[in-house]
Amino acid sequence: MTQKRAVCLNCIDGRVQLPVIQWIKDNFEMDYVDMITEPGIDGFLSDSTNPIDEISRKVRISIEKNNASIIFIVGHHDCKGNPVCESDHRDHILLAASRLKREFPEMTGVGLWVNSQWKAERL
Repeated sequence: MTQKRAVCLNCIDGRVQLPVIQWIKDNFEMDYVDMITEPGIDGFLSDSTNPIDEISRKVRISIEKNNASIIFIVGHHDCKGNPVCESDHRDHILLAASRLKREFPEMTGVGLWVNSQWKAERL
């Protein structure tokens, strides 16, 4: 039986890990979620001047070795690594997803926002 796997680019903040993993498993019927973390990753990836070689290397491992079939990019409420308002986070998530789509055109990218109740929602 083939296992379904996703790769998720998420903040290091431990408050968002479990809600995001559960949301992905529930809504996309994934068995496993490979997690790549960076403080305020949505803000980091949305800034085209930031190099993403190391993040891309990790995503590629998830795709090539673990057969990940979809990429998620996450931003969240009360982020210390990217301390901006919700609307800026949402913009950053979409910009980051667009950047990842250029890097990995074969993959579907999905943006997620984790709100103040620690519930994930799709953008």
